[in-house]
Amino acid sequence: MTGTLKTVSPIDGSVCVERTLADEGEIAVALKRAKAAQREWAAQSLTDRAQQLTRLVDAFVARKSEIAGEITRQMGRPIRYTPNEVGGFEERARYMIAAAPQALADLDVGPKPGFRRFIRRAPLGVVLVVAPWNYPLLTAVNAVVPALMAGNAVLLKHSHQTPLAAERMVEAGVSAGLPAGLFQFLHLGRDATARLIESPDIDYVAFTGSVPGGEAVERAAAGRFIGVGLELGGKDPGYVRADADLDHAIENLVDGAFFNSGQSCCGIERIYVDAKVYDRFVEGAVALTRKYVLGDPRETETTLGPMVRTSAADFVRAQTQEAVRQGARALLDAKEFPASREGTPYLAPQILVNVSHKMRVMTEESFGPVVGIMKVASDEEAIRLMNDSPYGLTAAIWTRDPEAAVGIGDCIATGTCFMNRCDYLDPALAWTGVKHSGRGVSLSVLGYHHLTRPKSFHLRLQT
Repeated sequence: MTGTLKTVSPIDGSVCVERTLADEGEIAVALKRAKAAQREWAAQSLTDRAQQLTRLVDAFVARKSEIAGEITRQMGRPIRYTPNEVGGFEERARYMIAAAPQALADLDVGPKPGFRRFIRRAPLGVVLVVAPWNYPLLTAVNAVVPALMAGNAVLLKHSHQTPLAAERMVEAGVSAGLPAGLFQFLHLGRDATARLIESPDIDYVAFTGSVPGGEAVERAAAGRFIGVGLELGGKDPGYVRADADLDHAIENLVDGAFFNSGQSCCGIERIYVDAKVYDRFVEGAVALTRKYVLGDPRETETTLGPMVRTSAADFVRAQTQEAVRQGARALLDAKEFPASREGTPYLAPQILVNVSHKMRVMTEESFGPVVGIMKVASDEEAIRLMNDSPYGLTAAIWTRDPEAAVGIGDCIATGTCFMNRCDYLDPALAWTGVKHSGRGVSLSVLGYHHLTRPKSFHLRLQT
């Protein structure tokens, strides 16, 4: 018996997408088609794969306006921003296509008389990509395009909040002429997803989502000896040194905290500011945040949309209220944002001071439009506080001194260290995390290493 997927728009509570979930027979057919298509695809040259995937990107980008509107309706990001995610999809996809020849080139291990020896990157087979709703295109493209370029087949299981993202990607693949069955989507419930991971026909799982979701993926894959890439949560810090360009730091950090209503794994969730510039930073951050317009994301003047659902907004409300009871001070009044209403996904942004790491808002992932700001006396104190977290995805440092930024970055347990920017994925750099932020790598040439396996060739030459 199959169920139904219903996507409830956070804009107005209406059902904007409804789909029947795949049953066991449909899943079995999808796996069979994927395995057959993968053998044909792996036999093609890298040049041929690149040409077809370039056509996929072209077809996808041609529908930019339509896809952007669908993202806004499904998860609530303002329409003034959602076209940029299609642009980000294009940037990452084209970079990973161009990087494939270097990443997948045979590794010559050096001369040995009478022998030829090299290591080849061989495709894994069928890759399952499980993608979330908060950045439905960017999280999926990180694995989908390089997996295909490497010679794998891909099954894409997207969040029930953004199922159209998966459908549009696969439709672009059909337009590009990819072999039938090579790139498919499956709308699945949790139990069916777990059973799919347990299938011997799945050779790798790329998962982006919550820590509990990552734990469930690991349990389902246990004993199968397959690779699992986990991009999980974050409680990412920003640190403003006394020598920072303060206006730039304020602009970047406020955007990093509140863009997408704070619903980003690498968004800024806690800020540490040198005591010498603390008061000026807080004053500027509050003034800039007051300029945000919370409202219907379909309106072009809206800069802050609803959270994905009321329960998510209520979680942030509770976290914030608890911090205030423990002594934190809230610097913004929700009444300054008329669209903010209790019992709805519409939540005003909030800045908290007088916070400490005894408060959940400074240690537990919020995934919403709230940020705490703490005063620090030194780099050493900032480093200690930045490391006082179960997460380690990114950390951002604002300073005019690159050497200081590198030195501080070397002391922080994090996957990415930024200077004078935040909340951005450069496709040329490895995207990875430590601690509860996950394991594995996507993007860059290193991302290809997790989507392939090394295969050694040891050839004795005869004359």
